[in-house]
Amino acid sequence: MTTEAMTGSRQARTAATRTRIVDAARALFVAHGYRSTSLRDIAAAASVSHPGLLGHFASKDDLLAEVVACFESDNERSFDLLVAAAESGELIFADVARRNAGTPGYLELFAALTGEASAPEHPAHERMRDRYERLRGLSTEVMSDAALHGTIDPDRAVAEETTRHMAGWDGLQLVSQYLPARVDVVRMLEERESLWALPPGWREPDQPAPTTMPSGPLPSLQVPLVDSDAAGAPGYASGRRRRTQIVADAMRLFSRGGYGDTSLSDIAKAVGVSKSTLLHHYPSKELLLRAVLAERDRAIQDGADGAPPERASDALRVLPEGATVSALDEPGLIEVYAVLSCEAVPSAHPAHDYFAERFERAIDYFAELFRLAQRDGDLSAHRDPEHEAIWLIAMWDGLQYQWLYDREAVDVASHLRAHLADLLPSARA
Repeated sequence: MTTEAMTGSRQARTAATRTRIVDAARALFVAHGYRSTSLRDIAAAASVSHPGLLGHFASKDDLLAEVVACFESDNERSFDLLVAAAESGELIFADVARRNAGTPGYLELFAALTGEASAPEHPAHERMRDRYERLRGLSTEVMSDAALHGTIDPDRAVAEETTRHMAGWDGLQLVSQYLPARVDVVRMLEERESLWALPPGWREPDQPAPTTMPSGPLPSLQVPLVDSDAAGAPGYASGRRRRTQIVADAMRLFSRGGYGDTSLSDIAKAVGVSKSTLLHHYPSKELLLRAVLAERDRAIQDGADGAPPERASDALRVLPEGATVSALDEPGLIEVYAVLSCEAVPSAHPAHDYFAERFERAIDYFAELFRLAQRDGDLSAHRDPEHEAIWLIAMWDGLQYQWLYDREAVDVASHLRAHLADLLPSARA
């Protein structure tokens, strides 16, 4: 065999091994999450030694970058092809989502990464932030062309609609991982695209005027608090203070490094106690996670206390106020929710069932509010309450992700306010 042939053979083997490693990493990141997958796991799945893997990729971060780059390269090519094939003014977002849904692992990986990488320390943070900028530019071009050709009502602000649409799309991808039987990303996007042809605040011409009577008793959002025992058994005041500190530090670390990459030793060091002392209060990392989730729910519930609005539309219109308070006073609650809700996408994650139940109850709650608002005449008859509930939750989550990547550029409360004004105009146009 000639030297050139031998060199070509080695290069082919190297390329094949590298491809096998990337494929194994992608499968494991999708199945178990980035944080819960080790390089040794990937090496074993790719049938190479750990040192052999390091000869191709120096770190797990490098591998993640390669996996994401492969997905994004394919996605951008498909986007360009769809744009080229589309008619003037045609909206293609549902078609892109349909293509994504047909790409094994795409939705699972990006649903998880969106929140996981929101922490600045995450190796994919800069890549995901750049991705938002790139997709915002592509989406704005498509929507601007649609507005120019009358597919989108000219009174709609394209830039703001683009931000909200991207947010809703991201949120849908996440919620669909928890509730696949209830949330169809492609169908939801198709329905949203049809609504853009109507001017903001449009109502059925023959719909009765809003009633002057309140809706009556409003539904109560029963946040699925984890077992109260997760917060630790009652005891001396010093023990309660120590547990409070442990939970606070665990919440902070989980929001930065995720559940998978944060060890009990890390938390004990942050609290300033030994690992054995920490285990005295929380015998396992999973119990501590449950305590963190319970504390987050309690903090949100406490912030929502007060006299309830008299009608459903008022209960919906005050939501942006809560978003403002959260961003100013409790950004840590947003951070830990974003990271954990996305990290827990794999069904084996200890918080998966918690988030699935939380999404289920939240959709039920907002769907009932929208039904009551429609009965009162505040929500137009062409709006579907279930659809609007899912979209509101998805968009709110997606806006929070965008805010975590660029806190100066995204005003969550302002976008929620604009969306609700479109849904629930205070007076007929």
